[in-house]
Amino acid sequence: QVQLVESGGGLVQAGGSLRLSCTVSGFTFDDHAMGCFRPAPGKEREGVSCISWRGGSIYYVNSVMDRFSISRDNAKNTLYLQMNSLKPEDTAMYYCAAKETRYCGLTWPAYEVNYWGQGTQVTVSS
Repeated sequence: QVQLVESGGGLVQAGGSLRLSCTVSGFTFDDHAMGCFRPAPGKEREGVSCISWRGGSIYYVNSVMDRFSISRDNAKNTLYLQMNSLKPEDTAMYYCAAKETRYCGLTWPAYEVNYWGQGTQVTVSS
């Protein structure tokens, strides 16, 4: 049974930090690209960041560049998203996602996600 269990969301003031974690089971984690999505205007969900199977390729949407950092620990089957300098516009439900290929890019659309996490809410107050 495939599971992607997310944690780390919460309420934080603008300028603060959060670290999201996503621990997976039921598939070969280190054979999949991983990413984080959130809802966006005009889209069901947009890719915020993604990371290739060994972490050699990483992408960020422009709005989070230099503030968010994605990483993975293949020994722990866990994906991390470090979110710094948070802004009210970062408020959203964040979803962990897996793709049945080793590489990804920011053109990775939501319909090409093979597995989803349950989501974790991030709320940034001004």
